[in-house]
Amino acid sequence: MSKKIYMSMGRKALIKRDLESIMAYNEGEGLLTVMCVDAACKNPQAIEIWRRQRRTLESMPSQLAGGLLRLLIQRHLITPSLLEVFKTCIEEVDLMGESSVDAEWMAYLGAYRYLRSLNLADCKRVTDFALWNISGLSSLQEVDLSRCSRITDKGIAHLLSIQNLQKLCLPETAVSSNGVHLLSSLRNLTYLDLGGIRVTDSALSSLATLTDLEYLELWGSDISDQGAAFLTRLSKLNFLNLAWTNVTELPNFPSLKTLNMSQCAISSIFHGENETRPLLYKLLVSGAIFKDVHRAFSCLETANLSYLDISGSIMDEFHFLSSMKALEYLDISSTKMGDSSIDSLICIGENLRVLKLRNTKITSNWVAALAGNVPNLEAISLSHTAVDDDVFSYIKLMPALRGIDLSNTNIKGFLQQHINGVLKTTPSLVALQDLKNLERLDLEDTQVRDSALHPLSRLSELIHLSLKNDFLSDITLHPMSSIPKLKFLGIRGAVLTSAGLCSFKPPGMLETLDLRGCWLLTNEGVSQFCRSYPWIHVKHEFVKMSSTDSNSSSDCLLPWHGTSGTCRPRNIRRKTPSSMLNTRKKFVDERIKYSRSELLNLQPSHLSRITLS
Repeated sequence: MSKKIYMSMGRKALIKRDLESIMAYNEGEGLLTVMCVDAACKNPQAIEIWRRQRRTLESMPSQLAGGLLRLLIQRHLITPSLLEVFKTCIEEVDLMGESSVDAEWMAYLGAYRYLRSLNLADCKRVTDFALWNISGLSSLQEVDLSRCSRITDKGIAHLLSIQNLQKLCLPETAVSSNGVHLLSSLRNLTYLDLGGIRVTDSALSSLATLTDLEYLELWGSDISDQGAAFLTRLSKLNFLNLAWTNVTELPNFPSLKTLNMSQCAISSIFHGENETRPLLYKLLVSGAIFKDVHRAFSCLETANLSYLDISGSIMDEFHFLSSMKALEYLDISSTKMGDSSIDSLICIGENLRVLKLRNTKITSNWVAALAGNVPNLEAISLSHTAVDDDVFSYIKLMPALRGIDLSNTNIKGFLQQHINGVLKTTPSLVALQDLKNLERLDLEDTQVRDSALHPLSRLSELIHLSLKNDFLSDITLHPMSSIPKLKFLGIRGAVLTSAGLCSFKPPGMLETLDLRGCWLLTNEGVSQFCRSYPWIHVKHEFVKMSSTDSNSSSDCLLPWHGTSGTCRPRNIRRKTPSSMLNTRKKFVDERIKYSRSELLNLQPSHLSRITLS
């Protein structure tokens, strides 16, 4: 492919990236409008040209003004005084994580007469006094103060005058039970997040006046079964998060659709056999301890249950699963699930779309029994299990698969088979070519070598590929050039050279190249590749990474997993089961495997002279 065509693709990719960052892109947005907004936020000098045109800004449509403000915030070009020019045309302000936001910023925001939503999550300098500035915003309906550690009960008092408030997020703030009592006067609340706050049973009883409440987060609080009983007065409640609490069982909530009791010691999810049982759609009991698994699930109506997360839970049998015919998402990771428990899953496989089996005791034989019984399965995670290359013969019988996670398994990329009495080695990854919808594949920390990867070049729908091991070299890059729809390519911890990287012709749709841990690459080599393909986001130690990059995980391989409804609390320590200790990631300096002379020879090695066409 010519350099001219590559540059054309690069410009299109950069424009698309700007579209997505400026506003929620849809087909109706004019490219000219987007380019104008982008030019207006180019630098402080460009901003100074238009900031004094008040009449023009006052008549600007809310959506366009919102896109302009978001881009200014994203590029760190916003100042408190610049906020003033948007006061008549902005309905939503998202300042999440902006460390400079303080009382001065809040003073300007207090003049936003049409402000409907304000996100101040992780703004550590926002104080109780700063909230006084927005106490008169009668149009405000949503306020997010998540992890604003300087917000106390005094700050809550300032919010009580905003009677139209419908959504309030206060997790991991310094609000006490006394402050929770004050919230009872906000009668229009439908969404309340009190996660990580020491809410007591007494404080919880005061919230019974919030009869419109539909969503309630109470993870990490001090409530018990006694406090949970007060929640039955909330007749519209459909989401409840009680993770990391002392609740062992709940009364029946006819309206409840989503329940999170992760890390609880559960005796029974619901009690009362003669009452109408809640028709749950989503249940999360990750890391829970069950005194009696059969009793815990016996009072649960499973007709509509489509999402179940029991990962890390302590239980010895799984027969209760056989009645959950409507399940679409099932996470059994880090449990005692093994080959002997396969019958419980076979009978509920018809509707399964996502199945996560990470760190369980299953083998390829378990997958063999499952094959043919999960016609709609779209994603499967077998990470940290004992499966080997035999598994591909069974995975190819799951025609709807779009995502496969085989990281940290015994996969080698080759099978040894007796053909006509002769032992022959055949590539095992060829079986993946039968999966016409496969989009994501994770082979990190396996034993796959360069020579086993060529079948991947025939995966025409693949968009995300993750590889990581020290058996891979420049040769790995060759088949990657032929994967037409590839957008993310990770080749971590490999013995790649700068010459090999610069000879690599990336597929036209590639957006991200993850090369972290490729220690033979030089700063100049990585920089040259970045200059040649500026639209590709390169991740490497020589490239400055954002916090989002450094925290990324391979779990994004399964984007259809939904959300758990809560993140792990920062202020609560979780015990790690001994069975999981061997899965912790360790840093290994790859150079220890080589002598000094071998290291010196590697720099100008024969790998550096390989040209990839």
